[in-house]
Amino acid sequence: MTDESSRTGRFAGQVAVVTGSTRGIGAGVAKRLAYEGASVIVTGRSREAGAATVADIEADGGEATFVRADMRDPDDIAALFDACVERFGGIDVLVNNAGVETNTAVDEATMDDWAFVVETDFRSFWLCAKAAAERMNEGAIVNTSSNHAFLTMPSMFPYNAVKAGINGMTRAMALDLGPRIRVNTVNPGWVAIDRTTDEMDPEYRQHLESIHPVGRLGRPADVAGAVAFLASDDAGFVTGTSLLVDGGRTAVMQDDALPDYRERRDTDE
Repeated sequence: MTDESSRTGRFAGQVAVVTGSTRGIGAGVAKRLAYEGASVIVTGRSREAGAATVADIEADGGEATFVRADMRDPDDIAALFDACVERFGGIDVLVNNAGVETNTAVDEATMDDWAFVVETDFRSFWLCAKAAAERMNEGAIVNTSSNHAFLTMPSMFPYNAVKAGINGMTRAMALDLGPRIRVNTVNPGWVAIDRTTDEMDPEYRQHLESIHPVGRLGRPADVAGAVAFLASDDAGFVTGTSLLVDGGRTAVMQDDALPDYRERRDTDE
């Protein structure tokens, strides 16, 4: 259940589409927007997972419906936004969140790897924004990128290149769609979701937590709160920007700096 303090009604009477919202960060965003009053279109490839997210939203008093769509299919994307207008009469908020990755290096990635990531994580953001803008009077778009847009790791190509590209795409969208539509990016860091932490060694997780200034990994709710802000009128003078939501991870130059510093400080005390 979402924290009661977040039930502000900021999105009352609004309609939101959240792509890739059957699990993880996307599901967290969908639940948060619904909790704040939005009617939400949950979308993804799994009907079962989509139904579960909708059920969670409805159990919390929100309104949502699931529309199956594969973000690699332009026809599915067009049908998604047609279904949104048919079901709710319009659209006010789009959260581009669908994403995949491959553990491949620049010299290892194949054309299939490239197409898989670029079509899902990048092209679909453009197509969804274009489709939403055609059906939106005024509103907001939030694109989900990553802290990999700023700092990265080996064997994360083309995911890291695409995430950097999303920041540039956001700036272009903000210029071309404004002033009618504001467009921003949220850049999450390490977030504890099934695919990142289910099989993680406890010792490694403890290490990861130790190199974050906030002392923990992120939660979907952390990202959802940032997305809700960027999509709301509270961010009415914010557009074309990228917001890091990474627990301060990109503020750390060396992985061992924080643990060693804290150990010394605790000893001195």
